Amino acid sequence: MARESNPTVLLADDQADVREALRLLLKSEGVASTGVDGPVGALDEARRRTFDVALVDLNYTRDTTSGAEGLELLEKLRQLDPELPVVVMTAWGNVPLAVEAMRRGAADFIEKPWDNARLLGVLRAQMALARSVRRQRRLEAENALLREEGDAEFIAESPAMQRVLALVARVAPSDANVLVLGENGTGKGVIAQRIHALSGRAAQPFVKVNMGGIAETVFESEMFGHVRGAFTDAKSERIGRFELADGGTLFLDEVGNVPASQQPKLLRVLEDGEFERLGSSRTQRTDVRLVSATNADLAADVAAGRFRRDLLYRLNTLEIVLPPLRERSDDIVPLARAALARSAQRYGRAGLRLAPSAERALLAYAWPGNVRELGHLMERAALLAEHDEVGAAALAFGRTESTDGGFEQMTLEQAEGWLVRRALDRFDGNLLRAADALGITRQALYRRLEKHGLRDPADADDGDA
Repeated sequence: MARESNPTVLLADDQADVREALRLLLKSEGVASTGVDGPVGALDEARRRTFDVALVDLNYTRDTTSGAEGLELLEKLRQLDPELPVVVMTAWGNVPLAVEAMRRGAADFIEKPWDNARLLGVLRAQMALARSVRRQRRLEAENALLREEGDAEFIAESPAMQRVLALVARVAPSDANVLVLGENGTGKGVIAQRIHALSGRAAQPFVKVNMGGIAETVFESEMFGHVRGAFTDAKSERIGRFELADGGTLFLDEVGNVPASQQPKLLRVLEDGEFERLGSSRTQRTDVRLVSATNADLAADVAAGRFRRDLLYRLNTLEIVLPPLRERSDDIVPLARAALARSAQRYGRAGLRLAPSAERALLAYAWPGNVRELGHLMERAALLAEHDEVGAAALAFGRTESTDGGFEQMTLEQAEGWLVRRALDRFDGNLLRAADALGITRQALYRRLEKHGLRDPADADDGDA
């Protein structure tokens, strides 16, 4: 999670004059601090907020020489926040105690009376290292989410979409939460990305979450993260989506699918900007701009008791309604041309173009699946067209040539088998040409042939003819 712009140090020492001297020294360097007089106070503060580094004494009231209390505090701080660098300090410094502190996770060791330059240098180095580690972990987590930050071409020539874009341009610069409404496949995710790109948060993360794809049992872990040991399979800690999106935009797709039992937890973080990782009592803060999307009638869900009214009010500060593709006919042909060009490039079919008959057929179709259906149709055309000019006869509206019904109703396995079979038919069983058309190697095609039971590779034509 993003830290405050000014670094903050947790100071733990039982002597008030030591805490005050350290506070003044740090203040002169633009570093804020919170001082406590012992382990109990240090742990309480660490649970309440996030610090950049902790500077803790090793000796308190139990005795004055062993460092036992400080070593115990060190271990508990490390358990509470493994990312927090802890620098230990004692007037009774010796090599064995320093070694033991480092063994238990101390980042460095300072001996009293301290040298100001060395103390400040150690703290600066540890804060910089911690920031670097947090940044790397955050990048790794973002990459693992495959956020799909869209760079796809945005086409909106119709009056209906021009009105939508004008509204987006007005609302994007604010931090107001936005609810995007529209039928399935109308491009709600693209609009969410455009809102982010036009906002003051454009340089920060855009994190997308499909709320329909998160099981109720893992909702808290996915959204808020968890600490190691929070549940049986929690082998390591996890960064949640709210923490990843800190400073940026969080896009909740299919927000109408949030389970009723989890809606209060979502409402809390939207109202207060606060949450706890699963298994942790330490409250963290996040600053996100929320964009949500749904094709559901949330007002009806509220009336039926399936969706909280106060949560809906938090989501829909501003509403943007996307028109279905059938109401933006000026965009159909430009969208189709762009989608065909992208698919042609992907599948090595340079030169593909739409015939006038195909364009007329596209304009006459009702598009129940909207822009998503159009994209799938153009992808099929790029894969299956026998000539560079795609005519109306080559467009399989609302169907595929599968006996199982529409392409949209296939599983991923069925779609893969169908595409492999069609490529083999198209090139009369020539595996080299079929593999090239599918964009895979012959070895990968062999594996898919065996997987789908289509043919024994040993019997196939592997030549270049």
